[in-house]
Amino acid sequence: MSKPSIRPARPDDDAELSALDRATWSTLHAVTPRPEPPYQPFFDERHLPGDHLVAEADGRLLGYVRLARATPLAANAHVLAIQGFAVAEEARGRGVGRALIRAAVEEARGRGARRLTLRVLGHNAPARALYASEGFAVEGVLPGEFHLDGADVDDVLMGRSL
Repeated sequence: MSKPSIRPARPDDDAELSALDRATWSTLHAVTPRPEPPYQPFFDERHLPGDHLVAEADGRLLGYVRLARATPLAANAHVLAIQGFAVAEEARGRGVGRALIRAAVEEARGRGARRLTLRVLGHNAPARALYASEGFAVEGVLPGEFHLDGADVDDVLMGRSL
């Protein structure tokens, strides 16, 4: 696999991103049920191509990160949130996720944000380690917020200054 490039998503990435999302679905990071046919489009009125950065190599999309306003409030306009992140199984451990997180930080800065936040499930140790290594700190925990695979799972809020 060649080194991935990071670029803004385009409308014609919809089908490939939808397939990537389905292929990477897991209760390690998802709180919604496994997608079932008929599949919804990846992009919709709340999730536009311009909200996403994608990692691409050898003509394939290997991952994405979605940036969004944390809330619609003017008093919170300086905060962006990562509200979607996935890396293809075959690309994990090769720096693709790290490149996407770094690109999200730069994109957030470019949009004028002063903070970047995210939520991650407490049992998702690989993602938490990646985020911590990129400057995110735990800022709050909602204990047992979700019940997945027969167990209560914490919802962890992480954030960093830009």
